[in-house]
Amino acid sequence: MRKFFVIAGILLCSQFLTFAGEFKALSFVSFKSGLSFMIGSDSGANPAKRELKPFAMNKFETTYELWYQIRVKAEKLGYNFQNPGQAGIFGKYGAEPLEENQYMPVTTISWYDAIVWCNALSEINGRTPCYTYKGEVIRDSSNTAVCDLCECNFKSNGYRLPTEAEWEFASRKTKNGFQKGSCVSGQKDNLLEEGLLFAWTSENANRTRIVGTAGIPFDPNNIAEPGTGNANFAGIFDMSGNVMEYCWDWFKAEYDDNENYGPASGYERVSRGGSISRFTPFYFAGDRYSYDPNEYYNFFGFRICYTCTE
Repeated sequence: MRKFFVIAGILLCSQFLTFAGEFKALSFVSFKSGLSFMIGSDSGANPAKRELKPFAMNKFETTYELWYQIRVKAEKLGYNFQNPGQAGIFGKYGAEPLEENQYMPVTTISWYDAIVWCNALSEINGRTPCYTYKGEVIRDSSNTAVCDLCECNFKSNGYRLPTEAEWEFASRKTKNGFQKGSCVSGQKDNLLEEGLLFAWTSENANRTRIVGTAGIPFDPNNIAEPGTGNANFAGIFDMSGNVMEYCWDWFKAEYDDNENYGPASGYERVSRGGSISRFTPFYFAGDRYSYDPNEYYNFFGFRICYTCTE
């Protein structure tokens, strides 16, 4: 099933963390106006109205270097992660990042790990964590019952997973409107060859690639610079392909009006964007997947966002 969204008012934010060289592991694009749209339009699904609040989306999928640095710091603060993650599809589980894989997307982490890591990043960065249970900040991804019942404070300035609506909005927004959900995010024409310039998939890659390098020919003897590939219309990389990306929402087969933050309950969480795996071949901007939040694979990752509170 294919789904779609809308966005306006594109503004690059200057907030970021730098871990090596000039690459900014956190570099946000914010959306602050024109945020009312119909989710599911031009997707083969029933469209439904969404009213988004201003938010900012990271330009990059979460890199293993960033994940590792925050995880190590967080564990010293009492956080616990069920899965330590790895770099891309071939990285060593829980190992220190290497020069050749530090900018690969983190994989082999569950939805539970992702929300706990978001809380950790928020706390370390002086922001208010979003995910709580009975008023307590969630710090243990192995406590899956608590994670399933968690609440997300969308008024907080902390880092979090995007809602499905926010994700598709950022994926399909163009300067003057929205691209079709039946195209790769960033694709100008409905041609497969052009679409693959914006997405690493099983059709043009046999492994995960360094974030932000879609469209750059693979050279095993030369490590591509992150962020030098093709971004989508909003300036965001890898919204299609590379790794699947977790969203906040519980999955529901059909959209309903007034579910701006997704259904109140469910049994699987939404993932978007497709990946390099042949098991996730649907990578168009409107495509949807859903998985048990306890699952983790070497083609699952995530990107973060936050609510613009100022």
